[in-house]
Amino acid sequence: MEGLAEILENTLETKTPSKRTSKRKWREIESIKDKYRLRDELKDIDPMADYDFDNLEF
Repeated sequence: MEGLAEILENTLETKTPSKRTSKRKWREIESIKDKYRLRDELKDIDPMADYDFDNLEF
């Protein structure tokens, strides 16, 4: 969740983000959340498997 915290922190630091920038950041946040949900679902299916998310295509 380090990536999510980092993006949220960067979002709060900007004073007046444009709509385009804020939409892009929320898309990045949603993408990270989706990766964590996928990881949790895969662990539910096969708890012994070790998945490398850098190699998965989203």
